[in-house]
Amino acid sequence: MIFFLVAAGTFIIDQAIKSIFLNGYDHEGKCIDLQLHFNRGVAFSMFEFLGDYLKWIQSFLIAGISYVVIKEGYIKHYAFPLGLLVGGALGNVYDRFVHDAVVDYVAWHCGFKFAVFNYADVAIDLAVAWIIIQHYFFPQDKNTQ
Repeated sequence: MIFFLVAAGTFIIDQAIKSIFLNGYDHEGKCIDLQLHFNRGVAFSMFEFLGDYLKWIQSFLIAGISYVVIKEGYIKHYAFPLGLLVGGALGNVYDRFVHDAVVDYVAWHCGFKFAVFNYADVAIDLAVAWIIIQHYFFPQDKNTQ
């Protein structure tokens, strides 16, 4: 249940924030701009050349990963971070179907220019870090499986 609630919550928060920028919010700052951008690729606009195929590839990857996570029981030990991961991934894939690109809005430019990103990207990164830390520092007890 935690997995589904976190995934749904992450998706809803992500789409709510994106709607603010789609409705015209814009702010320029000294180090961070909050401005609407559309990313037709993945991180740093990689794989943009895949065009419309990218959303289908990502959809199948999400479905496949979700299947393995549930089938192999990882969801029991990593419910919260996996919910963040899937919710963020679904938020970005949803954008590809609705807007033909991922809606990004946080642009770091203090000292160097960094990729433009969004809440879903942060949720995905946080989830990956959480899973790695939990796996190496709080390993699953083999007797409780």
